[in-house]
Amino acid sequence: MLSIDPKANTERENYKLLIGSIIPRPIAFVTSINEDGVVNGAPFSYFNIVSSNPPMVSLAIQRKDGVMKDTARNIMEKGEFVVHIVDQQNVDSINQTAASLPSNESEITLANLTLVDSKKIAVPGIKEAKVRFECRLHQFVTLASENDEPGSDLLIAKIVQFHVDKDIYENGRINYEKLAAVSRLAGSNYAKIGDVFSIERPK
Repeated sequence: MLSIDPKANTERENYKLLIGSIIPRPIAFVTSINEDGVVNGAPFSYFNIVSSNPPMVSLAIQRKDGVMKDTARNIMEKGEFVVHIVDQQNVDSINQTAASLPSNESEITLANLTLVDSKKIAVPGIKEAKVRFECRLHQFVTLASENDEPGSDLLIAKIVQFHVDKDIYENGRINYEKLAAVSRLAGSNYAKIGDVFSIERPK
């Protein structure tokens, strides 16, 4: 087995080891609003559950050359955002939002997505997602890289409102087959829900 010291690697080499190993990764499509009122939309796969009591999620947004991305800046300034679960029906449109646009242009318009009002926050969501979470920022932590420059922004947020398509909601649970969520692999690869198996936990 290979034994690799991450300090001996470049950032890209560590990135490839991580995204090739930690799979599949759920994808959050995040909407936020900038200071001029423009709705920004971008997908992120450094995303997961933090807690169910209270309901919280985490989102890590990598910086490029130490520069904070629009989504991180918007969330830090406004304290609100919406997380959408990416599925087989919306993944092509959401993939278009990964394009680099000036901060005064909306990826929502580029991808022909439809904005819908939120109930408890000012940031709108998109109609094309079967599940979305209205979120308020709980904690914002800037993580330093090996050379002590800002490398990533870690956001922990509390979910203040759930929105779930009634067709996938059954007896208080999400039907994963009807949700048809997709996940991120490495490179340009994505994954659907494949074979599912059950193992009983020991008592």
